[in-house]
Parts: sequence; structure tokens; C-alpha cells
Amino acid sequence: MHLSELTHPNQLQDLSLSQLEQIGREIREKHLETVAASGGHLGPGLGVVELTVALYHTLDLDRDKVIWDVGHQAYPHKLLTGRYKDFHTLRQKDGIAGYLKRSESKFDHFGAGHASTSISAGLGMAMARDAKGDDFKVVSIIGDGALTGGMALEAINHAGHMPNTNLMVVLNDNEMSISPNVGAIPRYLNKLRLSPPMQFLTDNIEDQLKQLPFVGGSMSELNRFKEGVKRLAVSKVGAVFEELGFTYVGPVDGHNLEELVSTFKEAHEITGPVLVHVATTKGKGYAIAEKDQVGYHAQSPFDLASGKSKPSNKPKPPSYSKVFAETLTKLAEDNPKVMGITAAMATGTGLTTLQNRCPKQYVDVGIAEQHAVTLAAGMACEGMRPVAAIYSTFLQRAFDQIIHDVCIQKLPVVFAIDRAGIVGADGPTHQGAYDIAYLRHIPNLTVMAPKDEAELQRMVVTAIDHTQGPIALRYPRGSGYGVPLMEEGWEPLEIGKGELLRQGDDLLIAAYGSMVNPALQTAEILSEHGVEATVINARFVKPLDTNLILPLAQRIGKVVTMEEGCLQGGFGSAIAEAMVDADIQVPMLRLGIPDMLVDHAEVNESMIDLGLTPAQMAERVLRQFNLKPAVNDGLIFCQLALASPARLRYC
Repeated sequence: MHLSELTHPNQLQDLSLSQLEQIGREIREKHLETVAASGGHLGPGLGVVELTVALYHTLDLDRDKVIWDVGHQAYPHKLLTGRYKDFHTLRQKDGIAGYLKRSESKFDHFGAGHASTSISAGLGMAMARDAKGDDFKVVSIIGDGALTGGMALEAINHAGHMPNTNLMVVLNDNEMSISPNVGAIPRYLNKLRLSPPMQFLTDNIEDQLKQLPFVGGSMSELNRFKEGVKRLAVSKVGAVFEELGFTYVGPVDGHNLEELVSTFKEAHEITGPVLVHVATTKGKGYAIAEKDQVGYHAQSPFDLASGKSKPSNKPKPPSYSKVFAETLTKLAEDNPKVMGITAAMATGTGLTTLQNRCPKQYVDVGIAEQHAVTLAAGMACEGMRPVAAIYSTFLQRAFDQIIHDVCIQKLPVVFAIDRAGIVGADGPTHQGAYDIAYLRHIPNLTVMAPKDEAELQRMVVTAIDHTQGPIALRYPRGSGYGVPLMEEGWEPLEIGKGELLRQGDDLLIAAYGSMVNPALQTAEILSEHGVEATVINARFVKPLDTNLILPLAQRIGKVVTMEEGCLQGGFGSAIAEAMVDADIQVPMLRLGIPDMLVDHAEVNESMIDLGLTPAQMAERVLRQFNLKPAVNDGLIFCQLALASPARLRYC
């Protein structure tokens, strides 16, 4: 049987070891071929091919449930569960999702984009199973990096106190999350990898032990001695998990199918919670990815033979992440109090720059956003200038700490919120759509966003200089606009002051962050049709520059807000609230992300679907305020916006 012929994972049950190995080779080939062509996560999935094939060979997946932690290691799972023929659409609009998605397959039992969730979800399913009197197996697969997340440890603690609840946890130990793992737990796991395998007692050994005078022949004495010997062995190989209530099995070679199949079959027979420790190599089977496990965690389209990314059609300006990191590093070089903090995302946030040039001012806490925020609060208490650089989607996980540990105490912590707004192919689990709404209502917190990469430089300086309380700056994924950058001498911004960019008497457009340049483009399109707009770069959503915005709103009488975030509670809501409080009653249109999840697609495709391109926004403004353009102007908007049939809805 070939992988292309496999339509149900239960077909693996009847395959021989050599056939399973062939399936594994074909999974790697398909995985590499697909990611090389269109981009995606590479190393994580390559490392769990044998683990996935062996585990699924031992299960009845019409009944049994496998819960994955962080869906980017589940590409082999997708290929084994009926998605082979569509796998070429991975992470593309209307195609296969890059993470687990319950609505995509009956075998995706729990959605997973963030880390450290699988044990909690698996335990919940196991407890529900027992309550209903059912008997299916539940297996939670977690990467070793995810064990640095407190939620995983909370779940292990709970599961260990339930000796009659059958739950298998498979620890995929490759010493990596995205970057090398940090902390005591990864160090401990590394010791386990290097320890000799546990030697289990056999009947023959029992016979020999019975001859020892200090043991004697009674079964109770023998069992006590056996338990003592086992505990002595486990003290070297998994004592922590045993003490927490799990039966520990391993470490097992994660690329030896025969050993994996045998181990999983044995583990299925153990009563209560069991942890199978599987040692794997990230990027296994592709030498280039094995050698550079950080660089090949995920890749844009690349050449398989050389491993080099396919060149872009034209050079791109530096990314916002790079501009942020370079600016922060230069400030840190002049100020030893500046501390950069990442939660296992050094490469993504650009903080590897700080790590290389100012290693003593760089901290990676692992996948532990809650800890990162409170750690920053502790640093701020002692006069440091901590900068927590965290993706918008991941900062959600530390919401309580932002309020309780930072804002209530008015501590000068800087939140550098990367990947704010639409993020593209990672889909709904990673969209940075909510940070404006979940931050702007918190007392004592200043919240700002730059219109371009040069203004980001000034906002980093502003944040470091701001010592009266916490401050957050959000910036999008991807490249900037190519505006000139300053090497040094950046001027901080005045807190709470916006910027007037364009004047017109027919319409007020107030834009925030990444939507400022699209707002200017929208104003130019409107101008071609006789509508002149004033455009404001708000810069701050808190405090809002009401002294600038409200008089213009009152005088012009028509207001449009633009933001790359959710409309409920967002930037537009802030202006609407300010207008209500000032008793300004004028027509208003809020443009942003409506009450919906934004699925995986290219960023420009998502913006089109949301109606947030300049041409589409101009069309919506004309319709909303009944500013009728000349005959056939609608055709002009179609020509500006149209590039696929999906865009016809706006024409």
C-alpha cells in the first residue's frame, strides 16, 4: 500500500513493519515537496513521522482519540487521516489548515495553535469517557518545549492524582520548541536522553533474587525489593514523572518503528496515567533541516536540493520585527537597564539580535507568557526597563498578569506586541485581532501603534522613556513601507498626541497603526470623485487625542475609523465612546474586522475578504454616506479591487 491509497488511518493496523516504514518515507517526501512549493512548518512534522505511524498502527481511530499539542507538528497526522489529495493546498485560502481544526476532520479531536493544551484536553476527554462508561483510548502528544508552559504542568499534576483514569501522554522530546529549549525541565529531559535504558526485572531474575538471604522467599518481601530496585532505576530515568503519579516509559528511539510499535502496545495495557518519553530529531530525514533546526522550523518556498529560499521578485524593506529589534538593541547598548524578554519566540520577534549583541540583557523564559509578564513586573520593581516582546495572539494568554501584576501596580513594563492584525497562513488561532480591545480598557496602560517602520523606531524610544506606568506598542507582521530609517537620534513622541496628515472638508478619516497608509490611499481615491477627506494618524488609542479628533468630527460631520483589529471594543469604539461622551452626534462608519474568525489565507486575500483595501473602503464610504459618484464610477472601483472572483461582492 502507498500513502496515496490510504484513506483511513485504521488501514495502518494490517500493515507489516516494512510497509509502515515505506509509508513513513512517503510522508516525508510529500511533506518536503509541499512545504518546498508553498511554505509552511517543516522541522516539527519531519521529526514525528515514525511516532505518528507507529502510534496510529496501534489504535482504532474510529473510536480512540489522539490530541496534538501545537498543530504544526501534525502534518503527518493530516496525511494519514484522509487529506493526502488536498495536502498541496496547505495553508492556502480555502485549503488545508496549518494547524488542527475540528471542523476540517473528524480526526482533529481538538483544535491546537497555541502550546501546552493537549494534556488538559486529553484528560477532560478521558474523564468524560469514564463518566459515560465508555472505554476508548485517549492519547495526548506534547512537545518538550510545551512542557515549559504552566498549563501543561497543571494538567500533569491533576492527571497524576487520578490513578484509575487511563490516559497516555506521549512526550515528543527533540530538545526544541522553535529555538532550543530553556530551563530546568529541558535540562532534566536531556539527562534522561543520555541515561541507559531501564532494565526491567524478569522471572529469571526473580528466581535468583529468591536465593538471596536478605530477601527470602515470601512474595511480599520480593515485591518490596523489586519496587526498591525499580525506584532506584527510575531515580535516574523519569523519577519526576513517577512521583507525579505517572507510569514512566522510555526514553524510546523516536525513529525506530519496531521499538515504537512495541512500546505503544505495552503502554496501552497500563492502567492509569502513563507517559511515554520519545526522543526524536527535529527535521529528521532532511539533512539541511537537521543541521539548522531553528532556521528550518518553518520555511517560505525553497529549493529542496539546496535548501535555499526561492528569491523574491523584488527586494523587500526590513520587517517590523527587525526594525523593532535593531532599535531596541541599540538602546540596550547604551542603557544596561533595558532587558528584552521573549517567550520562546526569539527568532520571530527578532530578539536574536539583542541576544547576540547584549546577551546579559536578553531572557528567554520558554513557552510561558504568564511568567514572562510577571517576571517583567518584578524587574520593573527593581528599576529595570523590561520589554516583553510577545505576539499578539500569545499575549492573550497573560491577560490576568497584565492587569493584576503590571497595570494595577502601575509598573513601567513595555509590551512589544508583534504580529498585530492579520497574520495570513497561520489562520484564526494566530490572528492578532484582539489586542486593541483587550488592552485599551485597562487603567494605567498606554497603548500605541505606528503608521510605518520609522514611526516604530520613535515608539520604541517613547516606550523606554515612559516610566509613569506600563506602555504597549503593536505592529504588524511582515515588511514595512521602505521609508527612510534613522540610525540613531530618535525623538520620543508626546504621549496621547495624534498627527494630522491630510485636510479636507467632506469627511474625517481617523486611522490607527497599519491602517494609516491605506487611509491615505482611500482619501486619494475619494478625491478623484470629488470627496475631500481629512486624515488623522491617531498613534494612540489610549489616551486618545480627543483634542484633535473631536473638534474635527463636530465640524466635518462625517467620521470614518480604520483599524486592523476587531471592531467590538476596538479603536473605532473608542472614538464612538468619546463622541457620545462629548454629545457629538454625527454619522459614523467603523472599518475593521467584524465579529468573525479570519481563516488562513494570504494577508492581502484576507484584507480583500474583509473589504479593507483602499478601493473597497472608498466604495463603502461613498455608499454609507450616500456620496454618489458619477456614472460608471463603480466600474473604476472594480478595476482597482478586482483580482479574483471573490472580490466581486464589493463591485
